[in-house]
Amino acid sequence: MPKEDPEHQTLRLELEDLIKKCQDEQQKVADKKLEEATSDMADAPKVRLTTKKMLKGHINKVNSVHYSGDSRHAVSGSLDGKLIIWDTWTGNKVQVIPLRSAWVMSVAFAQSGNFVACGGMDNMCTVYDVNNRDATGQAKMVRELLGYEGFLSSCRFIDDKTLITGSGDMKICVWDLEAGKKTQDYNAHAGDVCAMSIAPDKNTMVTGSVDKTCKIWDIRDGKCKQTFFGHEADVNSVCFHPSGQAFATGSEDKTARLYDIRSDQQIGLYTPPNKTSGFTCCGLSLSGRFILCGSDDSQVHIWDTMKNQHNGTLSGHENRITSLSVAENGIAVATSSWDQNVRVWG
Repeated sequence: MPKEDPEHQTLRLELEDLIKKCQDEQQKVADKKLEEATSDMADAPKVRLTTKKMLKGHINKVNSVHYSGDSRHAVSGSLDGKLIIWDTWTGNKVQVIPLRSAWVMSVAFAQSGNFVACGGMDNMCTVYDVNNRDATGQAKMVRELLGYEGFLSSCRFIDDKTLITGSGDMKICVWDLEAGKKTQDYNAHAGDVCAMSIAPDKNTMVTGSVDKTCKIWDIRDGKCKQTFFGHEADVNSVCFHPSGQAFATGSEDKTARLYDIRSDQQIGLYTPPNKTSGFTCCGLSLSGRFILCGSDDSQVHIWDTMKNQHNGTLSGHENRITSLSVAENGIAVATSSWDQNVRVWG
């Protein structure tokens, strides 16, 4: 890092001071803490999830996993240069898609189950049609989306025709897949965009970044509606609450947080019992009562979001957990890890 010049330092201090003032103002209007408001609620039952299926097939670190809208099929992407589409009920591989570049960082399954997308260090996003094959019998590549100046960190489908990507060049791009054209491209953050999550209404999304902030965007006009501060390191993962009124985050600063959109501030702060686990991914249960965070200590930590109680951990992976996807029907959770496996918990 180059040495900061005095002007830069003064501006930085001024900005930090402004953020602190905003947080103090927020504190003033917060009438009570979430834990106080829910003190008369019954404790949530202990989450008893076990590994229902161990999906073996990759021969290198698995960096990402994502469920299809049918809550049965999931796609995983690994540094072995393969995408595998799994039937999570039987544990069988449905398709193996060889990639041109092995450096996959993010995969996405369209809700319809018709398309999968992936991208990473190859600075592009590739979309495959799961139902059509090319001459070699592999899933047909329908789009290669180029034009990034940094790695692709996250991608999500809005529907079969629209895809949103976040990348290391600090940008968010919205793509029209039928035309293969970029319809929006905006400078989103002051650092790599690490993660994104689309709201249940498909009109809003939240992004998390290396610049330690999260932002709410209106997908229709590409404008930033709100910015949330609080984390002290990279925000590695964001996940919309099923109600669409809040979102959860998991960060390198060894905390997970819950932000409320209506009150424009953080309402929950969740820390692991050992205080040494940085979080790589997060997800919320179907009711939003539980937050699940995958960690570099190879466990998934679970908290009761309302009462801020650590509910337990899911143990089984033997290396850092890289990604976590909750099935749409809320019945199962898939996790991927550097131990080369994908586990389905239920």
